[in-house]
Amino acid sequence: MHGGVLAGWLMVALCAVSGAYCLLRTRTGTPQERRTARSEALMGFGMAAMALPAAVLTPPEWAWAVYGVVFGAAALRALRWAGRGGHHLHHLVGSLAMVYMAVAMAPGVAGAGGHAGHGVAAGGGVGGVGGLPLLTGVLLVYYALYVLRSAGHLIPAGTAVAGFAGGSAEGVVRGGGGGPGGVPGGSGGGGTELTAACRLTMGLAMFAMLLTL
Repeated sequence: MHGGVLAGWLMVALCAVSGAYCLLRTRTGTPQERRTARSEALMGFGMAAMALPAAVLTPPEWAWAVYGVVFGAAALRALRWAGRGGHHLHHLVGSLAMVYMAVAMAPGVAGAGGHAGHGVAAGGGVGGVGGLPLLTGVLLVYYALYVLRSAGHLIPAGTAVAGFAGGSAEGVVRGGGGGPGGVPGGSGGGGTELTAACRLTMGLAMFAMLLTL
């Protein structure tokens, strides 16, 4: 359990640092890139807050409603741009996943207290939240594929992972070969290796959180 708490704090730190970096990116770039960076910053800070170990902070019951409202609004915003495809669609999926986790971990649904679900990843050692297995499984598959594909654009093309993900040596140099934003199918948002690494980190964090449902 002690190791679990450390793992939880590591997830908090990684998500918070990713969110802070995305926040810095909102100061430069095109309007589309700044919009993408704002969405990613919100996601990073939201996941950092959700990943806090239950032994350290048990959020009030109304906190889950706040999560639902905030990320529900983010989903509507992402839906507005989803027609352009690429990373906008990923933002939509991520925002809806956050709403889903907030609802699943709400005390009335979870039955074991709101923060119980992330207690597994963050060291709480308890589970039993109110997630739907089929929906959780679909999201897990999506984020597993997203992580593998994102990692492929950070690894030299000579490796098996890069070959599986369709990466290229040129794409690695440019911070990803899947789209203008450096993310598979991406559409703007600062195509550097560090940006791609932050997105990979948040994808891994989302996958770990979904495992607790």
